[in-house]
Amino acid sequence: MKLVPLGDRVVLKQLEAEETTKSGIVLPGQAQEKPQQAEVIAVGPGGMVDGKEVKMEVSVGDKVIYSKYAGTEVKADKEEYIIVRQSDILAIVK
Repeated sequence: MKLVPLGDRVVLKQLEAEETTKSGIVLPGQAQEKPQQAEVIAVGPGGMVDGKEVKMEVSVGDKVIYSKYAGTEVKADKEEYIIVRQSDILAIVK
């Protein structure tokens, strides 16, 4: 199954959380906070959204930081993805 976002939406694949702290303490799964970093998997066409022209500023393969409570979680082909609006993306990691 292939996810194709509409409008100004972006499909993200969340990056894995670190399993150990900098001091070497191993964290169990429940103690790990989900990272707010993700990789862009697919980008919508942009265009007119709510009467305004939207130009997509992210592209497939970019690593981004997104808002903590943004988006909708979706499972496809045993993988978890998050679909967010481009405005919920805070920064591109270079």
